[in-house]
Amino acid sequence: MNKTVVITGGNSGIGLAIAHEVARSGATVCLACRDQAKAVAARAEILQRTPGANVELYDLDLASFDRIHRFVANFSSRHDRLDALINNAGAVPTRQHFTAEGFELQFGGNYLGPFLLTHLLMPFLQVAADEGGPGKGDARIVHLSSIAHTIGRIDLDTAKGRRPYRVLPAYAQSKLGNLMFSMALARRLPRGITSQAMHPGGVASPLYRDIPGWQYAVIKPFMIGPEPAGQLASQLALDPKRQGETGGYFSIQHPRILTRTAQNRSLQDVLYQQSCAWAGVVPLTGAAVTRMAA
Repeated sequence: MNKTVVITGGNSGIGLAIAHEVARSGATVCLACRDQAKAVAARAEILQRTPGANVELYDLDLASFDRIHRFVANFSSRHDRLDALINNAGAVPTRQHFTAEGFELQFGGNYLGPFLLTHLLMPFLQVAADEGGPGKGDARIVHLSSIAHTIGRIDLDTAKGRRPYRVLPAYAQSKLGNLMFSMALARRLPRGITSQAMHPGGVASPLYRDIPGWQYAVIKPFMIGPEPAGQLASQLALDPKRQGETGGYFSIQHPRILTRTAQNRSLQDVLYQQSCAWAGVVPLTGAAVTRMAA
């Protein structure tokens, strides 16, 4: 059966590199992007490299709960199952911005948006997980974190704004949140669904479009292309040899540092429960998830 993979922010950088790899595998690529003009261009590039690839475009803004819900409704009109979700999209604004719900943009868009999206797509992942019998299938979630998590600190009081706003601590917290969410999920997911996190390496990516040009010029020589990250993310999402693996953290470049904070289960649980309350979702318990009737 043809697999279906959702990639957030798949229109450029690492996300586009992931999309190319997923398309080459023969899976249906669902590009979930905020900028639809760039998504159209990305689809054309994917089809040029992989003629005949099945690439679907969806509007998604992770800084809006309403648009996340709308994306899931649009996805459900085409699909009843999902084999892999790759939470890739992210932003690094140098000035403080806020989501539609009033969360600081990096916390809200980089972390809380994917948190909500993952929970809303869980019933579709459950269908893939139950193929061949309950829990006998294979559905996967891949989260792009960062080595920046090593300097991150979870401070829930900053979720709706920082004074003063400093871009790096905000970014580091969001990436620590991504990693802790992946690990918390791995302990809560029903059988057949797995969760993995990865650091894509220092990639020359549009993620850094908002930082001053001179700063980007300094760090660019030390950066790598997005292709290795694309290969690793696709492998984690689709490689049959990785079926059943969960709760891991991978890195393109070394050292692969995993902090004690990230592995702190008590802190994971506090963040998870509060995030469920903010996102308005029911906490997962490891039991199978069923889709509610519309």
